[in-house]
Amino acid sequence: MSNRALQRKHGVGYRTVAAALESAWPKERKPPSKRGSRLDRYRGVIDDWLRADLDAPRKQRHTAKRIFDRLLDEYHATDVSYWMVREYVATRRREIRIDAGREPANTFIPQEPARPRGRGRLR
Repeated sequence: MSNRALQRKHGVGYRTVAAALESAWPKERKPPSKRGSRLDRYRGVIDDWLRADLDAPRKQRHTAKRIFDRLLDEYHATDVSYWMVREYVATRRREIRIDAGREPANTFIPQEPARPRGRGRLR
């Protein structure tokens, strides 16, 4: 069959027919390019605030709401939402505390159940 007849029969374009004739297996798909977040330009500022909070008294530390309000006031960051800031702060605060040695990294210790202390066989 000609390429045009294959196109009509299967309802596909000429590129699809050419690719099928070239190889029976389809080519690997390209991974989609990662697009940046709208929060990217403020990450450094937020990290600086969270690092400064390491030495601040507990009541004076930044909450996610306070960080969001400061971004709106000082940087006019109307393109970021509270939820974006909240998710970033929730993960990044812990990472900064671990890097500073203020919090242990997650460790997993498998625990084995204690052997039952039965009476043995009942006679």
